[in-house]
Amino acid sequence: MSRLQGGEDVNDYDVLRVFCAANGGYGNELGVVRDGSRIPHPDDRQAFAAKLGFSETVFVDDPERGVIDIYTPTLRLPFAGHPCVGTAWLLDVPELVTPAGVVGARLDGEFSWIEARPEWAPPRTLRQYATAAEVEALPVPSPGEWIYAWAWEDESAGRIRARAFPGRNDGIEEDEATGAAALLLTERLGRALNITQGSGSQLLTAPQPHGWVEVGGRVYLEREPER
Repeated sequence: MSRLQGGEDVNDYDVLRVFCAANGGYGNELGVVRDGSRIPHPDDRQAFAAKLGFSETVFVDDPERGVIDIYTPTLRLPFAGHPCVGTAWLLDVPELVTPAGVVGARLDGEFSWIEARPEWAPPRTLRQYATAAEVEALPVPSPGEWIYAWAWEDESAGRIRARAFPGRNDGIEEDEATGAAALLLTERLGRALNITQGSGSQLLTAPQPHGWVEVGGRVYLEREPER
């Protein structure tokens, strides 16, 4: 159980779904602790992220400046895509400050967008398959390398079918939607993409000048903090 400064348990966190489909379904869940000062110590943050069990949990250290700290159930990340997209939407800020660098952010109608650099993303094995059906039929591999399996659904339209297997021993066998991997694939292919990942999540990407990449998607609030 993670400790607050007063010793009590934490219920003051939001749950978002990031990269949802057009009908509001699917998306990858994200925990956000808006007042990171309530869990200041990294060890307690790690324990709380493990307790929640989402693929990532964000601690907001300065909501006005957008300073955030990101954790999986087992490690701290300097940058991650779906946590940045979701937290930027929740805080409605023009940028986020991560250990990797400053992430640009904007809202465009129903989509929340971030702009980041591919070199900030953790290493991923981008593995192409011949058809979308092959990707859909893949079994979850044994723990090991982080694999982003993908295939063209419609190459001329930039439509891709993808699945993500983190390869970790933390209970997350498959990520429903992963912005960092989409960012890396966009850099490799050098074009805008419309990605369907997991059970039906949607991620949009677009290369930007000077090596930046935009990643966007729909965000929905699933749980507000207990008061």
